[in-house]
Amino acid sequence: MIFEQLATYGHEQVVFCHNPDVGLKAIIAIHNTVLGPALGGTRMWPYQNEQEALDDVLRLSRGMTYKNAVAGLNLGGGKAVIIGDPAKDKSEALFRAFGQFVDSQGGRYITAEDVGIDVSDMEFVYRETQFVTGVHQVHGGSGDPSPFTAYGTLQGLMATLNRKFGDEEVGKYSYAVQGLGHVGMEFAKLLRERGAKIFVTDINQQRVDQAVSELGAEAVGLDEIYDVDVDVYSPCALGGTVNEKTLPRLKAKVICGAANNQLATNAIGDEVMRRGILYAPDYAVNAGGVMNISLEIDGYNRERAMRMMRTIYHNLGRIFEIADRDGIPTYQAADRLAEERIATIGKLKLPMGRGTPRFQGRVRGS
Repeated sequence: MIFEQLATYGHEQVVFCHNPDVGLKAIIAIHNTVLGPALGGTRMWPYQNEQEALDDVLRLSRGMTYKNAVAGLNLGGGKAVIIGDPAKDKSEALFRAFGQFVDSQGGRYITAEDVGIDVSDMEFVYRETQFVTGVHQVHGGSGDPSPFTAYGTLQGLMATLNRKFGDEEVGKYSYAVQGLGHVGMEFAKLLRERGAKIFVTDINQQRVDQAVSELGAEAVGLDEIYDVDVDVYSPCALGGTVNEKTLPRLKAKVICGAANNQLATNAIGDEVMRRGILYAPDYAVNAGGVMNISLEIDGYNRERAMRMMRTIYHNLGRIFEIADRDGIPTYQAADRLAEERIATIGKLKLPMGRGTPRFQGRVRGS
């Protein structure tokens, strides 16, 4: 069954990582290295079983291949998951053991933060391997990528508003922001700075209260977020929230947010198009974080990172043009853009197997 799954998704390699002494159960999935080493974050989540963890890492790593390709990066796609509760199961030994497994790949996989992981956790991983991005600035890294993901999402939003409404005036429109984690809260702040009306929800009531008190947001219930009469629905939590149950309830004319895998199925993406809703493909919109951390490989520069974020606007424009040209939904247009780049570059070079990433300017402790 596992090899059938790999054949379906097109993965190059899957590594199962186990260290019972420290409680580590993890999976590293390398999907594609045609464009370069596989870059993608590590997620820590209390999966119900190993199969659920495998399904998640295969789906997420494939998504990283497409995200990195559309973003114009010389990087392939990979992802890792650690099975465990991030509120209870974290330890220095666990992350250092995981770092040793990452290091054993010799640079084919480069990790970073994802759901359930923060910069402090990456500090422990970084003690065992150089193949880590998003490390603290003291090491020559870029730190938390969340603000960059949010800023990139704003660039994607502006391109989408321009395509749908003919202008980029973020403050003219209203937004339903689902999820106020690191990225969601930063995105909400950017919206409010531009004068936008925002409705927010999150499973963490403290975050909702913070958005209400600090940003003047209006709080709604977890399930009520789909019914709010707004211009833009912005999913910024976990994926699959645009589905057969929620789509008929959405009043928004635009779907643009920072969450991964926002469409539950391709059929839902087709229905979004039929309903006249403009969907900004998630992995093109939320690429700001991976763009930012990718610069650590050659030597991090914040000014260069901010300039790179602004290319997201133009990437969305290209996707919308392909969708119009070929008469296809925007999610298919994004895939087509990624696949064309991978195929073109694939004619120039073999899959990544020689040499290692440079990581200029890094400082590692003993």
